[in-house]
Amino acid sequence: MQDDPQHRDRRRTRLYALTDGRTATPHTVLTMDTMITAAVAADDHGGLPTEWQAILAMCPAPNGRAVAEIAARMHMRLTPMAVLLGELVDRGLIHHRPPLEGAETSNVHLLMRIRDSLAHL
Repeated sequence: MQDDPQHRDRRRTRLYALTDGRTATPHTVLTMDTMITAAVAADDHGGLPTEWQAILAMCPAPNGRAVAEIAARMHMRLTPMAVLLGELVDRGLIHHRPPLEGAETSNVHLLMRIRDSLAHL
């Protein structure tokens, strides 16, 4: 059913509605390695679209997740995911921070956690 053209059209329309018709994020630049954390508590998700709730649930503070990982887990391409996350930033639902600096990536334990996370995908 995934390859059904009618199913794809519904998904495309849904993404369009979730981003208020945006095709780019005017205020927020998110790269695939930008880290995202939820700005609201898990019990404050009620009334939000299910996709927004899923993103907030998978990005608890303090660690959060990278944009690329969120996109992979949500089965979305990076560009629409960046637009969707930009919408969440503008609404104050998530925080974002740049990726780690080069000196911070030499932490072997961090690199092992990243490797293990990627293996689970």
